[in-house]
Amino acid sequence: MGHLRPTPVAAALLPFPGRQPPGCQPPARLALSPPHLAGGEIEALRATLHAGWLAPAGPTPAAFEAAIGTATGFAATLATTSGTAALHLGYRVLGVQPGDEVWAPGMTFVATVAPAVQMGAVPRFLDVTPAGWTMDPGLLAEELALAARRGRLPRVVVPVDLYGQCCDLPAIVAACDRWGVPVLCDSAAAMGALQRGGRHAGRGATLAVFSFNGNKIVTAAGGGALASDDPALIARARHLAGQAKEAWPHYEHETTGYTYGISSVLAAVGLAQLPVLEARVQRRRAIFANYVESLGELPGLGFIPEPAWGRANRWLTVLQVDPARFGADREELRRALEAAGVESRPAWKPLHLQPAFRGAPQAGGAVAAALFERGLCLPSGSGMSEDDQVRVIDAVIRCAQR
Repeated sequence: MGHLRPTPVAAALLPFPGRQPPGCQPPARLALSPPHLAGGEIEALRATLHAGWLAPAGPTPAAFEAAIGTATGFAATLATTSGTAALHLGYRVLGVQPGDEVWAPGMTFVATVAPAVQMGAVPRFLDVTPAGWTMDPGLLAEELALAARRGRLPRVVVPVDLYGQCCDLPAIVAACDRWGVPVLCDSAAAMGALQRGGRHAGRGATLAVFSFNGNKIVTAAGGGALASDDPALIARARHLAGQAKEAWPHYEHETTGYTYGISSVLAAVGLAQLPVLEARVQRRRAIFANYVESLGELPGLGFIPEPAWGRANRWLTVLQVDPARFGADREELRRALEAAGVESRPAWKPLHLQPAFRGAPQAGGAVAAALFERGLCLPSGSGMSEDDQVRVIDAVIRCAQR
């Protein structure tokens, strides 16, 4: 158990880079999900700079948006400064007002609801399913029916494709369609993930959001995107992203907007990254498979499941640690990895447990709380070498054997 044992499936997907020659210096700290360059970024940046484009204008942002559309299948896309900016625009075009309710799974990153809260909306957190760790569609349907009877439906429902794993979006959309509630899918970590039938993550929602932050499966060093099959919604978002300037010779504004368009520099990096998206998905799935093969027989360890309705991009590999069987709890394992120079991170602390949302309404929450209590994210970067993953695996095994 102390060495890496790649599965035949993993080996067929994409081979690991060769082992590095041993050195006398200790290995550098292994990061959770560092950027991984594709090789064409410098040339893309050089061409953009030589053409004189820096601002959110010119051919490069438009080309990046077209490439996102090709990769995801959405009819219309807008590239933004960040995934959070895209979420903010999504809330804005869906008409979120102060006092409106916005429903999201508790098991997510704060950015999912932060823009809505900053707009004066009230978040409501729903529990997730053990089968997929994403929003529970059955619970959602029940809560929507209760809300309709109270006469207070949410303005928008925001499911999350957690750790690059698709939520059961068709079931969520069906529950929301019954009451006319739009769906804004937070697919920030899910580029390259697929739903049932091969549809890209987020397809079927009113709007979907993606992130190209430095830790994502493909990166623009920053940046995000808002996507929809309704071009009118993206046109409205584009207007707001450009400071809501009207088509006049002078500066005319009927409302206020933002400086949310992506720069040509970041778009050039993202444009160079997107062609390797599928290879990066296969690489991270191979890394996940090797973790399962090498650690899956250890007592008390489990892995984030992949439900039948989709193919995860395995942005991060997430463990579940049962301390009674493993011999150490999640935090003890995290500290053991840190001592070995390996970054790991607890699973998302549910938002209903966060001080920032103290008192926010919720439905359930026990599943999400248990996942946080036992969940640990392992290094999953597509640039990991075989030696890198051996370091992680050996550290986990040593912790179990203490």
